[in-house]
Amino acid sequence: SLTPASFILNGIPGLEEVHLWISFPLFTMYSIALTGNFGLMYLIYSEEVLHKPMYIFLALLSFTDVLMCTSTLPNTLCILWLNLKEIDFKTCLAQMFFVHTFTGMESGVLMLMAGMLTFLRGVILVIPFTFLTKRLPYCRGNVIPHTYCDHMSVAKISCGNVQINAIYGLMVALLIGGFDILCITVSYTMILRAVVSLSSADARQKAFSTCTAHISAIVITYVPAFFTFFTHRFGRHTIPPHIHIIMANLYLLMPPTMNPIVYGVKTKQIRETVIRFLFKGK
Repeated sequence: SLTPASFILNGIPGLEEVHLWISFPLFTMYSIALTGNFGLMYLIYSEEVLHKPMYIFLALLSFTDVLMCTSTLPNTLCILWLNLKEIDFKTCLAQMFFVHTFTGMESGVLMLMAGMLTFLRGVILVIPFTFLTKRLPYCRGNVIPHTYCDHMSVAKISCGNVQINAIYGLMVALLIGGFDILCITVSYTMILRAVVSLSSADARQKAFSTCTAHISAIVITYVPAFFTFFTHRFGRHTIPPHIHIIMANLYLLMPPTMNPIVYGVKTKQIRETVIRFLFKGK
């Protein structure tokens, strides 16, 4: 059989000697992501003043963020700390499915927050990744130069034709990311035009603050994601592998880490609720 029983995730090639040091900022970001997102979800659940559509979507974004970073980071830390590199073939396919599903859902939630309705699209588009990867023959060994099972990282160690995988992966990236960015841009253009026309300066400032928080979250999500998607296809010979792998980890970790901070600082109602919650006794 040309299907291996397991793969070896090789971590970050070229930086093996500093794996331990790389793990500390990743662990810190993961801890902040879990604390911030669980805290935000609890705050929205417990405070009745936050039971509004915008904050419900924000809680959904936090829930997706937790699932997204948890699908890879515990496994990555096991590689960097304990050198536990082996992963079962089916587990690898499952991880690949969840990684791409949750990133697609993250994009979908951001688009929902901008006013459009789509969610299950991410799951539907990612399902073929699993089957396209499972059909490939693996006769070049089972070592994956990565910290988790990314679709193209697994496909590239196959000795079969991965052109379909590459084309479909690029198509999904453009359909999810490109389409969402287009819809978000159109939505926010309309929103900003409406905000500018507001007569009240206080209302304009409040609306701009909310928009700034959302735009910051969009930039944090899409910039590292598109860098990862396109370097897989077009930057293999110009960008060192360790840079690509570090960015691939950051694109799953940056949004969960930064979103609670950005929304907590920029959204006045959340900021005031946090302060009131922290100093409730006083």
